[in-house]
Amino acid sequence: MTMLRNPEFGCPWDVEQTLRSLVPFTLEEVYEVVDAIELGDTVELEEELGDLLFQVVFYSQIAKEDGDFDFEGVAKAITQKLLRRHPHVFPEGSVEQFGVKTTLATDEVAANWDKIKRQERIEKAARKSQGQQTQQSSAASKDDAFESALDTVPAAMPAVMRAMKLQAKAAKDGFDWDELKPVLAKLREEIAEFEEAIEQNDVQAINNELGDILFSAVNIARHVDVDPETALRGANQRFSARFRWIEEELSATGLKMNASSASELNRLWEKAKQSGL
Repeated sequence: MTMLRNPEFGCPWDVEQTLRSLVPFTLEEVYEVVDAIELGDTVELEEELGDLLFQVVFYSQIAKEDGDFDFEGVAKAITQKLLRRHPHVFPEGSVEQFGVKTTLATDEVAANWDKIKRQERIEKAARKSQGQQTQQSSAASKDDAFESALDTVPAAMPAVMRAMKLQAKAAKDGFDWDELKPVLAKLREEIAEFEEAIEQNDVQAINNELGDILFSAVNIARHVDVDPETALRGANQRFSARFRWIEEELSATGLKMNASSASELNRLWEKAKQSGL
């Protein structure tokens, strides 16, 4: 990676990249890893994991050039974190203590993990506070000092995933419904508000209410223990398969999609569904 980034003899494209410019490529590699897993293609998975690892190496090299950190530091940091967050496996955070079978149940492990993460956030905030020498108003300082349960959910997460995380965090603090019925009622309420916004031709309200519908749909998924991202990917795959089937059917008879009537396309769609797609 050092050679690829060499200003004189390296690759021009690699040399031009920054931490920000790599983000789209990293997301693409993550989704390709997911695709390989869902397809059960372990040969492809091996290659895609290598591509994802390359992204980590790339970021680390750029950071090293900027004097921030390097790949060795990244590896050391995750090692220390795993030791620290698994005291039931590594007593006193030491690999030398490994070998004692834990008596904790899975839910106890998860609760302990969250407790350790909270303590880490407090310590990290304290370090940042000590390192900052900015002048702020008392009101701003008070806001900065407050720690929300939602602060740990990254803002850059894909929207569906972030909605799921936000809801789960809020639910841990008791902000949730105890059963599915009111969650479904909330979705119907949001749909009604969306329809009203359309009738009023209120563009901003339409945008807001559609977002609320999607957020409510994610909440339903959480309550029935379904991953909404996986569910939506499944819907995308079914749509793609059925659409391709219709294309092939029309092509076999010399017809085109845009020259077919809505009723004919709907008939073919239902036929595609009946075929098992």
